[in-house]
Amino acid sequence: MTTRAPRRDAVENRAGILDAARSTLASDPHASVDVIARSAGLSRRTLYGHFDDRDALIREIISSGAQRFNAIAESVSDPDCRIALARLAARLWREAAHVQVAAALALDEAHVEHTADALVPLRRTVANLVTRGQEDGSFRTDLAAPTLARLIEETARTAIARTDATSEGASNLAVRAVLSIAGLSWREVDALLAAHPDIITTEAPS
Repeated sequence: MTTRAPRRDAVENRAGILDAARSTLASDPHASVDVIARSAGLSRRTLYGHFDDRDALIREIISSGAQRFNAIAESVSDPDCRIALARLAARLWREAAHVQVAAALALDEAHVEHTADALVPLRRTVANLVTRGQEDGSFRTDLAAPTLARLIEETARTAIARTDATSEGASNLAVRAVLSIAGLSWREVDALLAAHPDIITTEAPS
């Protein structure tokens, strides 16, 4: 049996709901389904035709943001794991600044499990970088690789939650924090960023 493609208006309605939800939740993280539906110019019934409940809508926002984060992880291919980790942190930070709503929702304790599942490719990239870095002596080895990878994730998470992603120097701060947890001294971080200024200044690929 052939599966029919969604009607164009249904696809547009779904996209409109997601856009409205991002915009509405940016100003009011606790906005109701009714408020989101009105913002999208649709009825509550139409919204429920696309999403079972508010939580399902939020999970979709997180998933779409996670896809962009995972794509960034795939774009980092530097052979030097220190540079790769720094570049990954900088690009993810810039992306978080553009999709702050998704980032904030993803950091909400109520959605941590869903977020972790959605970010499996990104988390795998971090784990691989940590393993490589420990094997070649670039990263600290006093902690097991899974523990260090988790600490790097939590450091990035805290930085996003506690710092205005649009503020000047925020990307630099995020990169330095991640590299510090990985085991580099501040002087080593200075030297690395001085040798590769594009890590901080180059925009992430769209």
